[in-house]
Amino acid sequence: MKYSPLIDVEKAYGANLGQFAGWLTPLDFGDPVNECREVRNNVGVFNVSHMGRLLIKGSKSYEFLQKLVTKDLSKLRSGDMSGPALILNKFGGIKDDVMIYKLSDDEWLMVCNAVNKDKDVRWMLAMREELGISSNDLIIEDLTDNSVLIAVQGPKSLEVLESLGIKELGSLKLLNFVLSVKVRDAEAFLVSRSGWTGEEVRSYGFEIWSDISNGVKIYSELLRAGARPAGLVARDILRTEMGYVLYGNDISEDVNPIEARYWIALTRGKEECIGCQEVWRRYEGGVSRLRLGFKLKRDVKVIPRHGYKILAGDEVVGEVTSGAYSPTIERCVGMGYVKTSHAYLGYSLDMYVRDRRYEIKISDFPLI
Repeated sequence: MKYSPLIDVEKAYGANLGQFAGWLTPLDFGDPVNECREVRNNVGVFNVSHMGRLLIKGSKSYEFLQKLVTKDLSKLRSGDMSGPALILNKFGGIKDDVMIYKLSDDEWLMVCNAVNKDKDVRWMLAMREELGISSNDLIIEDLTDNSVLIAVQGPKSLEVLESLGIKELGSLKLLNFVLSVKVRDAEAFLVSRSGWTGEEVRSYGFEIWSDISNGVKIYSELLRAGARPAGLVARDILRTEMGYVLYGNDISEDVNPIEARYWIALTRGKEECIGCQEVWRRYEGGVSRLRLGFKLKRDVKVIPRHGYKILAGDEVVGEVTSGAYSPTIERCVGMGYVKTSHAYLGYSLDMYVRDRRYEIKISDFPLI
């Protein structure tokens, strides 16, 4: 079991700790619904240091990454991010969804899912060998245990960060980052305009990388400046409202990007990455199911759970993968895979829960 590097500060603010992907980390700070509201209306801060952070460098790093991920990296400049991007297996199944940061032509960063980090590293090392790239030309370093990743999300996130003396973020565009940022008496290695709550789409999200000692200072300063601490339960609700996928729930190696409707993670026509040709073959040939969102009636307080069946009459036509009560629209929402024969926006189906049916209406993303 690994421990959150910010655990002492989090305990002082009332964190309820739990296990996630091998880490003991805050699930909530007493009221995840209010934590969600704070992010949507004010500013919340998440410790997401459990996520994998890798440095990929060397003369062959760009060539390697172009073969590894589904997004085209050729137009990125230093200070640009790309993502989400997918790492695929040879059959087009999703091994992971990641974010890529370009430091220079020969130096890149990757954020990956905590549950997949070790698997991703093994895959990359095997791929390096298969491509005949030497370990001098491509170096993969795991930065996870020696660094902190903090997400500051919500419409007042910029205001809070500027109150801590950071002045270079106002003009920062979505999926761009700056290096060596002073935060009061601490220093962040990197600050990006990004996130996983939906607030980043409105340019209200930032993520901060630092070493552990600086990370403790920065996290503490953010809380003292008025940002509300939020845990993984709130983060899961917020991403479900937006229709963002969670690895292991909504995507896996048994899922291809076409049926997942994960268009944002693909560069149309890119074929040189492992698994990409199989993805486009499936795109041309069609798929038997699609990932769709849905909403329950406002007065139904039944949270959709992974594995619940979706019915059309007596026929099972799909399965729920994620769900939550949305405090933003005050109703239960979810997503899942539905047979293409029944995958129509506005179509009513039933969710089957413990011998009862609950009407759901197919909706597009975001669900709020």
